[in-house]
Amino acid sequence: MPSSAPPPAQATDVPTRDARSATGPRGRAVPSAPQTRSARAARPLDVRSAGVDGLRAVAAGAVITCHLRPDLLPGGSVGVDVFFAISGFVITTLLVTEFERTGRIRLRRFYTRRFLRLMPALMLLCGLVALLALATPLRAFEGQWMAALLAATYVANIVRAGQPGPYDNTMGSLPHTWSLAVEEQFYLAWPIALRALLGRLRSRTVLAVVGAACLVPTVVRLVIWDDDAAHRIYNGFDTRADQLLVGCLLALVLWHLRDDDAALARIRTWAGRLAWVAAVAIGLVAWRLRITGWVDGWTPAWYTFGFLAVAVLTATVLAVLVLDRRHPLSRLLALPPLAWVGQRLSYGLYLWHYPILAYVGTLHLVPQVEVMLVVGGAFAMAGLSYLLVERPLLRRKQRYASA
Repeated sequence: MPSSAPPPAQATDVPTRDARSATGPRGRAVPSAPQTRSARAARPLDVRSAGVDGLRAVAAGAVITCHLRPDLLPGGSVGVDVFFAISGFVITTLLVTEFERTGRIRLRRFYTRRFLRLMPALMLLCGLVALLALATPLRAFEGQWMAALLAATYVANIVRAGQPGPYDNTMGSLPHTWSLAVEEQFYLAWPIALRALLGRLRSRTVLAVVGAACLVPTVVRLVIWDDDAAHRIYNGFDTRADQLLVGCLLALVLWHLRDDDAALARIRTWAGRLAWVAAVAIGLVAWRLRITGWVDGWTPAWYTFGFLAVAVLTATVLAVLVLDRRHPLSRLLALPPLAWVGQRLSYGLYLWHYPILAYVGTLHLVPQVEVMLVVGGAFAMAGLSYLLVERPLLRRKQRYASA
């Protein structure tokens, strides 16, 4: 899921000279040292929005509710789609901010920061599952050392994509790590591609290329769709990349227009008008559409066009959260409890809820008690993970970034 949705990193000020202003042969951008702009300071691309953090919390809650009570929120897995768009937006914003500030994207720095943010908590989870599988007789984790290995190496989505019929028990108590694998595979490829695009093309051309790339996964889904291809489409990196790329495109549009107040005002106005429509549409999907089960008429449409549609809806909401902090939706999602959970615990909640659910499910408890144990256990483990593993390494990541 999602996400592996790390808290948004602190955005720094965009440099004061537009890298697009200096070009070499064929319009190639020539990086230049930051200079002070006399007229005004350049606008920072600020992704530290409490509303974005709150959206993370809502998305994580939708996924957990779907797994716990699919009768109440059958389409709650749409939270993963929301996480994908958020991740693409935040990561691209940080990359283009670094590019404008320094004239380059340092891949080693990026990968180290992603490793420090995402890997340790996942390794803790996978290590514990493997230990329980090898050293205890707990039925929920029997033989799960292989699932832990597949999750830790970010290939769960590949395993699940290759299963044409009902999912087998290969991933056991860690099937939800498929979304972490999709994001990690994207993180490996996207910085390299973006660095090449920014180093060779004008920003308008970059927007056109990325916009076209957003349509490619939809074409792939249309070409390969049939009933037996549902798992391939749902778990494939190539068939889900458009959701991340739509977030990337939004970040690139805002970067390209960062000094165009009139254009940003138009985006802010239209996004503000459509934000509630987009949010309600995503909510209706979560409430009424069983995404991972067959629904007459809706399933083919969702598995071909639906993924792109929900990414566009999420981008609309993101535009409001970043550009208009006074919008009612921004105020709602920025409520301190939501923002706090989204920033600190959303990743851990997503990681831990499913293994806890797998174990509690073997106890044959009444549903109310089961829900209390899963939610309470997920919050407890996510809190411990954040305090003992994630926060110390976040500090190291920040020191590394400063260095």
